[in-house]
Amino acid sequence: MIPEILVIGSYPPRECGIATYTQDLLAAIERKFGESFILKVCALEAKGRTLNYPSEVKYVLDIKSADSYQLMADRIEQDPAVSLLLIQHEFGLFEGHYGVKLLQLLYSVSKPIVVSMHTVLPNPDNDLKKVVRAIDAVSGMLIVMTLNSKNILVNDYALDPSKIVVIPHGTHLIASPSKESIKERFDLDGTIILSTFGLMSQGKSIETALYALPEIIDKFPNVLYLVLGKTHPEVVRSEGESYRMELEAIVMNLGLQKHVQFVNRYLSLDYLLEYLEMTDIYLFTSKDPMQAVSGTMSYAMGCSCPVISTPIPHAKEMLRDEAGVIVDFQDSQQLATEVINLLSDAERRRRIRLNALHRIRPTCWENAAIEHALVFSRLLGVTQRLNYAWPALSLDHLKRMTTERGLVQFAKIYHPDLESGYTLDDNARALIAAIMHYEKSKEPADLVLVDIYLKFIKDCQQSDGRFLNYVDREGKFHEKNKHVNLEDSMGRAIWALGELLVVSTKLELAQELVASALIEKSLSAIQKLQSPRAIAFAIKGLYHYNTVRKSKDVEPIIEALGEKLVTCYYASSDITWSWFEEYLTYANSVLPEALLMAHLATGNRIFKHIAKSSFDFLLGHLFHHEEIRVISNRGWQNKGEGRSRFGEQPIDVAYTIFALSLFYECFQSEKYRKHLSDAFAWFHGKNHLHQIIYNPATGGCCDGLEEFNVNLNQGAESTVCYLMAHMTMELHKQRVEAEEEEVSAPLHLVN
Repeated sequence: MIPEILVIGSYPPRECGIATYTQDLLAAIERKFGESFILKVCALEAKGRTLNYPSEVKYVLDIKSADSYQLMADRIEQDPAVSLLLIQHEFGLFEGHYGVKLLQLLYSVSKPIVVSMHTVLPNPDNDLKKVVRAIDAVSGMLIVMTLNSKNILVNDYALDPSKIVVIPHGTHLIASPSKESIKERFDLDGTIILSTFGLMSQGKSIETALYALPEIIDKFPNVLYLVLGKTHPEVVRSEGESYRMELEAIVMNLGLQKHVQFVNRYLSLDYLLEYLEMTDIYLFTSKDPMQAVSGTMSYAMGCSCPVISTPIPHAKEMLRDEAGVIVDFQDSQQLATEVINLLSDAERRRRIRLNALHRIRPTCWENAAIEHALVFSRLLGVTQRLNYAWPALSLDHLKRMTTERGLVQFAKIYHPDLESGYTLDDNARALIAAIMHYEKSKEPADLVLVDIYLKFIKDCQQSDGRFLNYVDREGKFHEKNKHVNLEDSMGRAIWALGELLVVSTKLELAQELVASALIEKSLSAIQKLQSPRAIAFAIKGLYHYNTVRKSKDVEPIIEALGEKLVTCYYASSDITWSWFEEYLTYANSVLPEALLMAHLATGNRIFKHIAKSSFDFLLGHLFHHEEIRVISNRGWQNKGEGRSRFGEQPIDVAYTIFALSLFYECFQSEKYRKHLSDAFAWFHGKNHLHQIIYNPATGGCCDGLEEFNVNLNQGAESTVCYLMAHMTMELHKQRVEAEEEEVSAPLHLVN
């Protein structure tokens, strides 16, 4: 039975920050773990204001009615579907002094409770301390959004730190189109955009920015300040639009009509993110020093906006170390000076954007969903595994990284780094990815990519059948080709060409002929390969080639290459070390995978035996507690020694997936099937940082998983390897489903 999580908090269409937060969080958990949890909502509303809620809202709690808390507790307690409560807590949301009426509900329910505390007040009086301690006593876990909030709970309230988990306010991943292209669509090209957003109230202190504008405009006459958002509904009910009118009067008195625009509406997420993406500097001017967290500031940082903020605890934590700028509360002069300094220094703005993106990227909603799911599993004692959902497959980043010459090697975050040039390695793998995608989608645009990558491979082949690897941005062979062993690159090229021939009947004849000719030209050079991985890649390519061509000349080459791997194995292996070398390095899985293919091509049973024993040995070093941890690129694992940790790369996870898929197909071992799922989940957050490696917004894959961070650069190797792994998983899923249908099909007896 799938556990149901009941979230108690304000919820759209109610307009407030916690309502938006709750909706975004639930949407993220649903995307990531929709098969692991059922998500329902108990919406908070005052009597007489019931709204038209969406289907996920199961209950509505009248927060102003003293009787409603016990009545709701009774309903929840009697509801067999509800497994756990997640409370979105803000003191002002609930009735009574410090929202004390909530305790009546919490203490009347026997089900596990998690409380997410949006505000943590320092220096509490006795009444506040009693309420918070009572909440803690009945809760299985407390969630806070900053380390500062956790420290306050530990130091000022004497709470147990082991019960408190920090899960930062979520942010949205963006595809990051050009800032200038968005400005053009809004007819704001050539304009410097400053912005602030959120439901408006006196606490926002928008006037601080307005009073700073004249000095800013004197230096930068093309500045436009966007004040995004309507007045908070609770403020409208109590004060009307008096604060907005005050701000409009300031604009008139200072003659700022051409430089200030009030966008007086509750913005949809898409519009909001576009406004933030075209913002040059985001201004957060709150005058409340007790404001623990700002979701608006988080969203701005997630959109790569340089932020200037007043020193609320969240800002001091997130903007440190040149990730933003801090100014004093209600100090318009200081704000003007900092805006002018930042607008005058493009390099500093770039540096702040980059630092902020690295700081904020781990807080994306996908990662927040993972952390919440782990909390739920811990409290529920859920025995079933978390099912990490697969995002939609996208070639957007692959296309962004591809020029008319080929696939660019490296990226700066998600922007191609043309100075890094091109490699045969990347374009060979990209050819496989494009072929696999075309076989799946039949999209004509894929054939354009196939042509580009195939031409690159053709241009890299030399007269003796070997290949060069490194090409500069101008399309010339790099000097590096003279100083580096190029065998592995050649092997990858043969692998890609063989993969193309497997689907050649679905491609153009010219592409098939080119691929076939390139392999045939290389046969002599292939037989001279000495590098175990080059041999393995070549076996994969020739295996695929021979399934199409059935050449009598190729099978003996596969046999000879397989024997070379066997020789390596016998030279290095012993009773405790079943491997081909005295160390485990990169792309390890390709060795047993290729030897198994050599068995399939030749029938040699020694190949099959060594392939399985070596692969099982490798898996014993890669999988720990249902997580894959590939060999670190910080230091390889030598025979008889321990291994380095961290420094994991997507390419090694992907190669393990390719091998697991083949081994499962051949041996039908449930162990391989389970490892496949765990390995692919690594990309989606099942790793030691609990952070996504693949970015579903850009279609790019990050370059590595380090000890404390994810390398945000989305280069060619990582992205292509993810795409290949994703499509391998889809093919595996199709095969498994077909097998299950065949097993479950009814028998038809013939008399």
